[in-house]
Amino acid sequence: MGLGFISKFLPPPEKKFFNFFEEGAEVCELTAQLFYQIVYSDMKQQEDYLIHAKTYKRRSVEALEGSLALLNSTFITPIDREDIQLISTNLYNGTKVILKACLNLRIYKIEYYNETVKGQAEMLVKATEELRTIISMLKKNAPLKEITACDSRIKAIEGRGDEILYMATEEIFSGKYDALHVLKMRDIYKGIENALDICSVIADLIVNIAIKHS
Repeated sequence: MGLGFISKFLPPPEKKFFNFFEEGAEVCELTAQLFYQIVYSDMKQQEDYLIHAKTYKRRSVEALEGSLALLNSTFITPIDREDIQLISTNLYNGTKVILKACLNLRIYKIEYYNETVKGQAEMLVKATEELRTIISMLKKNAPLKEITACDSRIKAIEGRGDEILYMATEEIFSGKYDALHVLKMRDIYKGIENALDICSVIADLIVNIAIKHS
């Protein structure tokens, strides 16, 4: 029997899956900060900020692929295999959605960032900060009470994001704007809301993991 086959039955290096999660969460937060920087900056600075987009995308892909490769190479995992796949995939999707929103600001030639976009940017940064926190809690095997408290904070941020989206949707369909502007802004608003939803989904997954292992 080959050593490679035997190694599949051994646990992976300590905390390695969680390291990939942390990397994915860090990149997700960085992309949220990128969106925030763009909407709070001068239009002339947009291209300078977007230089980072390719780097963040590559790091996100590497975190996803590293986690899935490790998953495929071992039989013994610290948490359920499907949970590892879901967390890894959702972290990647979160980054991808935010990066798309960043690029759409340029593609759509949005020249003025209203208070709605700025409000969403603030919620997104807060949500991804909490996301990194709850991922760190998972790695450290923090008490369930602390994990659920972080999950509740993310839910509150998501709820505030929903309120902003509802008000924004009512505003853009008020008849004040032409159809093209409505389509552009609705796409951007919805993209950020999707990213907030992903943060909440990941937090729920981590709460469920903590409950199963408590």
